[in-house]
Amino acid sequence: MKLLLDTRLLLWAAGQPDQLSADARKLITDLENELLFSAGSIWEVAIKGRLGRHDFHADPRLLRRGLLDNGYTELAINSEHAVTVDLLPPIHKDPFDRILVAQALVEGVTLLTSDQTVAQYPGSVRKV
Repeated sequence: MKLLLDTRLLLWAAGQPDQLSADARKLITDLENELLFSAGSIWEVAIKGRLGRHDFHADPRLLRRGLLDNGYTELAINSEHAVTVDLLPPIHKDPFDRILVAQALVEGVTLLTSDQTVAQYPGSVRKV
């Protein structure tokens, strides 16, 4: 199964694996699953880290390199992803979360999230 991890799960997987739920750990460590990360998540870490958000305190370059070195596949943002955001219901205003949902819909992958609000989106979004 192809799994796109949201930014919080990526940060936890990379630096605080004890924060992951048992379900998230099981899915992430299952070698049958292909793990994806969005360029949008790296962008989010870069922006929110610069704004002083302690929960996004990570070097985006090191995070990206670490994810790639650990077998994650990077998912670029394209215009189809961008226009799909317009079709999403107004459940959540965070543009980073909305692009992740759109990417999952367009690419036909499952978005894993720890955010209850994001999990309300239609499609293959799974709260772990």
